[in-house]
Amino acid sequence: MLASFAVLRPMAAAALLLGLSACASVDLAPLSSAEVQKTVSADRQALDKEVEPLAGELTLEEAIARAIQYNAERRVRLMEEAVAAGQFELGNFDMLPRLVASAGYRDRDSDLISRSKDSVTGAPSLANPSISSSRSALSSELGFSWSLLDFGQSYYAAKQNADRVLIAAERRRKALHNLVQDVRTAYWRVVAAEKLNTSIRQTIRQGEEALADARKTEEEKLKSPLEPLRYQRQLLENLRMLELVEQELSTARIELAGLTHLPILQVRNLVEPRSAVSTVWLDTPVEQMETYALLQNPDLRESIYNARIAQQETRRAMLKMFPGLSFNFAVKNSDDSYLINQTWQETGVQVSFNLLGFLSMPAQRKLAEAGVTLAEQKRMATQMAVVSQVNIARLQYANAAAQFNRADAIASVDQRLADHVNNQVLAERQTKLDSVSQQTSYILSTLRRYQALSNAQAAGSRLQASLGLELPLDASRQTSLAELKTQVAKALNAWEQGKLPAVTTP
Repeated sequence: MLASFAVLRPMAAAALLLGLSACASVDLAPLSSAEVQKTVSADRQALDKEVEPLAGELTLEEAIARAIQYNAERRVRLMEEAVAAGQFELGNFDMLPRLVASAGYRDRDSDLISRSKDSVTGAPSLANPSISSSRSALSSELGFSWSLLDFGQSYYAAKQNADRVLIAAERRRKALHNLVQDVRTAYWRVVAAEKLNTSIRQTIRQGEEALADARKTEEEKLKSPLEPLRYQRQLLENLRMLELVEQELSTARIELAGLTHLPILQVRNLVEPRSAVSTVWLDTPVEQMETYALLQNPDLRESIYNARIAQQETRRAMLKMFPGLSFNFAVKNSDDSYLINQTWQETGVQVSFNLLGFLSMPAQRKLAEAGVTLAEQKRMATQMAVVSQVNIARLQYANAAAQFNRADAIASVDQRLADHVNNQVLAERQTKLDSVSQQTSYILSTLRRYQALSNAQAAGSRLQASLGLELPLDASRQTSLAELKTQVAKALNAWEQGKLPAVTTP
């Protein structure tokens, strides 16, 4: 009976494990509409949390400050930097020795009985079989171990994690450059939309009235058919251009609202900054700009960090060529009644070497050196790209400033022409077509002026990004919106002065 029970115990245990494995199967769990709605609502509440309402008019400084404070993409970059910092701190603990506490319980259904034989003759010993262990015992252990090889691997891994933290900081800087550039471009497009919206609607209304008169004249056949048709053709072309301008500017408000995390209805009554484009930066020698960019550009700094990571990886591969040396110390305890010393200490030193793994060392070393070479080539290519970016951005800024001055002069002339034509229309010396045509030309030239101004602002932001100039923000602490707005205003004023700040370590 006991023998049959002893046979059934393993079978029952196996059946239990199979049953548990069958219960562990996982089915597909598609998202329901309620779950999606709950997630979306929670995300919206998290994004809108602690967002200060807009009080008064929206200035360029406040738009940039709000984008920095509330933009979701920049928050992602900050969290990536925080995660990289957490991995770095966690990796430092891998260099510490291992201190492991363990406890266990064992039980047997029969005594551990052993026989012995003579070591010379091989004949069985005359003594009866002996029991040297109790059926059940409770044991505990507190062990300390330290491996020199593991310490070296963890040390270089920690240095790599430290460089990854710095890479995340450089990516945050680059994201900030792009964010400021997008805000400045969208802000000037909204200013243009507000400036031209009333004129566009009035001119479209005048054009529609003139078009109705021309069609009535054509139907009454008071003139030659060609003259009303040419009149209508010119009016329709002007209306088409006005509608294209209106459509082009209609998305600017949505873009700026998304960047600044403001409701679309609040992105109104923007304060138009001083519209003159400063060319003081063009007086800075290009060699000085190149030198500064090579020290501060985030892309180049990231490539240098990547090269350092590749070098550390080579050192980690070289460590595998050395034998492992580990030290162990443990305090153990067991309540086994057959033990005379139920508490004891163990100390050991172990040297290990993977002989077969040594065969792959040349290939691993070659791969690591290839990674270093690749990282260095990328770094040098990035360096050449940064120099090119600075020269191209400087040239684009000069061209954009010249285009703005020209567009500003043309808009001024068209405005005076429009005033004269409107006066002559009132005196019945000009037709409505002349008024609509000239007003359309004025609107288009004004639009081109604002477009040239927006392009100049974007070119200035690209030059700032190429140089590695950034707002003096402290990412390690929370900054209020008012304080951030003041910092942005100081940074924009410093940019207008055209002075390169001292080189700092981000």
